[in-house]
Amino acid sequence: MKELFKVQRHGDLSALELKALGELFDGEYLGEHGRWTPDAPYGYSPADVHVLGFRGPFLVAHVGFQPRMISVGTNDVVVAGTGGVLVDHRFRGTGLGSRAMRHTQKAMRDEASVDFGFLGCREEVVPFYEATGWYQVHARERSVSRVDQASVIVSQGGPTLVCSAIRDARQWPHGDIDLRGTPW
Repeated sequence: MKELFKVQRHGDLSALELKALGELFDGEYLGEHGRWTPDAPYGYSPADVHVLGFRGPFLVAHVGFQPRMISVGTNDVVVAGTGGVLVDHRFRGTGLGSRAMRHTQKAMRDEASVDFGFLGCREEVVPFYEATGWYQVHARERSVSRVDQASVIVSQGGPTLVCSAIRDARQWPHGDIDLRGTPW
């Protein structure tokens, strides 16, 4: 089957694309987290930009990101807060996730004009992200709770990763991170 990646702004998603996204996410998370909703995906910040991976007519991969200015130490930094990274279980191990991440990083540079990509993840998936050009950073992170959108959460130890966009990831500033909102 032919593979196609499409970069789509959230407001430009068609009804069919939204339905396919719901099916992709519900296929993975329905039992544990309930139905996926595009404007409040499991309480995380919603994506402004979606990278959609298709095999033939079927949506089989997704990466979303939201440009936002955050602070790192005393620096304001524009990041593409990345979340909703998902590959249909039938296509894992085929390189589809890596290709989706390459398309996402290109969109971060070419369409979103952000300094860096930024994401938080589970420890067991760090090797995947590192293999696709992400670097782990160690800092205390402050965010708004995704549960009640009011409480402030301070965490340390991550994992938190960044990738190059307009700026090289090795130029990531030192210091505590304030997401200035909910995580992705």
